[in-house]
Amino acid sequence: LWKQTHPDREPDAWLTDGQVLTVAGVGLTVLHTPGHAPGAVCLYAPALSALFGGDTLFAGGPGATGRSYSHFPTIVDSIRDRLLTLPGDTVVYTGHGDTTTVAAEAPHLQEWIDRGF
Repeated sequence: LWKQTHPDREPDAWLTDGQVLTVAGVGLTVLHTPGHAPGAVCLYAPALSALFGGDTLFAGGPGATGRSYSHFPTIVDSIRDRLLTLPGDTVVYTGHGDTTTVAAEAPHLQEWIDRGF
């Protein structure tokens, strides 16, 4: 997807799963969360009990998977395996809409799967 939007430029650096970035003295752990896009990531700040979730998890369900490069089962796996394992009080700052918490979203995983959200 990078090449589609930036055909004449390489990224400044590649992010890797588990990599820790320090921004303003706060450690942000890169979590690879494919589904919305193959290379999607979330940034987890344990010291702030915060997750910058982008388009992976919204308040009320998974992020958008209606694109040709998106995949619903993959985003559900990412949410279940990477995000819902975080502490329940982790605040999720979404790419769109209201914030939520891991605890608020965790009980709804099976209904998302059943509805094919």
